[in-house]
Amino acid sequence: MFDGLLLALDPAHLLLILAGVAGGVLIGALPGLTATMGAALLVPFTFVMEPSAGLVMLGAMYVGAMFGDAVPAVLVNVPGTPSAMATAFDGYPLSEQGKGQRAIIAACWASAVGAIIGGTALLVMSPTLAAAALAFGPPEFFWLGAFALTIMGSVAGSSFFRGLGGGLFGLLLSTVGIAPAGGTSRFTFGFYQLQGGVSLAAALIGLFAIPQLIKLAENRKQRTRISQYVPERRVFRHIWSELRRPVTLIRSSVLGTFIGVLPGSGASLAGIVSYNEAVRWSKDRTKFGKGAVEGVVSVETANNAAAPASMVPLLSLGVPGSNVAAIFLGALLFHGLEPGPSLFDDTPEIVFAFVWAMILGGIAVFILGRVMAPLLVRAIQAPVYALIPVIAALTMVGSYAVRGNMFDTYMMFVLGIVGYVLMKIGIPVAAVALGLILGPIVENGLDVSLQMAETAGIFTVFFTRPISLVLMALTVLSALWTVYSNVRRSSRTEG
Repeated sequence: MFDGLLLALDPAHLLLILAGVAGGVLIGALPGLTATMGAALLVPFTFVMEPSAGLVMLGAMYVGAMFGDAVPAVLVNVPGTPSAMATAFDGYPLSEQGKGQRAIIAACWASAVGAIIGGTALLVMSPTLAAAALAFGPPEFFWLGAFALTIMGSVAGSSFFRGLGGGLFGLLLSTVGIAPAGGTSRFTFGFYQLQGGVSLAAALIGLFAIPQLIKLAENRKQRTRISQYVPERRVFRHIWSELRRPVTLIRSSVLGTFIGVLPGSGASLAGIVSYNEAVRWSKDRTKFGKGAVEGVVSVETANNAAAPASMVPLLSLGVPGSNVAAIFLGALLFHGLEPGPSLFDDTPEIVFAFVWAMILGGIAVFILGRVMAPLLVRAIQAPVYALIPVIAALTMVGSYAVRGNMFDTYMMFVLGIVGYVLMKIGIPVAAVALGLILGPIVENGLDVSLQMAETAGIFTVFFTRPISLVLMALTVLSALWTVYSNVRRSSRTEG
């Protein structure tokens, strides 16, 4: 653990943390960009770095983006991501009152506190859960992969069947190449470049970045108009009156951490729940929705606590709990690190450096947020058409850089068009990416389990092992709960 801290405190890594946070804040604030898209674009560039350096920068970028998406929510009433939706409830009214700076600085401080507490939870919980997962065998990994696929519908806010359909399509893509058992060529269609499988870099960029790029092109004439941003005198005195009462910060951090650890929940749910609890426990409920700093603080604290906490199931079990975590799973595999029980035994200094980077990233948000606030006000007014060529160039360079192969760039564009079509018909691309990433793990678990079943029997291997039974039950419950949630949401909409 402390070796990881020393690695994160290396001067070069500290510079990467600052750069990652600054870039993440900017990505979160810019119109049309999200933490998911930023991570997808950044992953290929980390391939040329040392694993620790690349992961440190990715973790810091994520923390920065979680704060950055609050800026358009406050100034424009357009959340950068769904997780900042509740930030707009009180942030935008504050901005309309000429108190936008107050809302942004409050969001900055709350984001820092949330990231530090959520990162600390990640630091403590992941090794413990990973140690318990050492009892996993091939059947357990098979059921774990099945469980991960069932949660993608809820992660992407889509229906269970659409999420499952996306996951199955991703599993199909994962079978492209040479079969691990038997060595036969599958779905290569005569292209030798596909014998090693679909490039993960091309897939991540194509599925996550290209559809958003097309959406930006559709709205290329759009220009963001913000409410008046007036620097306040003694702004910290007004904010401190809220922050010196730590009840909201502690409650929101605990809620955000707990919800973030649950696969499929995510920061958006954490923000809504935390806001509701802030209203419920407040002595003056009427101030919420009209410009309450406490409302902004409650949401941003929970959002940013949930972000690092969502990495707990990823690092300890290999199950991503959010869209960004799915991309981080790809990044870990890029660098030859397989998330799961052995990660903390094989490369503890690297994984702990990543965790510490998210905690230090929270401190960096605290420092950089106020400094960057005036710049962010200008950045969110940038015309959309100015962003399109920059992002397009990054997608091409990123897809080519990993293997130096133009075929990967062509594949990136093909998968980008596929991702755009899937997005239009409501199938979450995150489910496709997860299916592609988890496919080899699920297939290997199934192959070895079937070999075990030749002597012990299928029923004994798959349905009598205690951990397998728990994971199987979680898989069924996750599927049923997602179906129930969607039916309930549909009935409310119709009603």
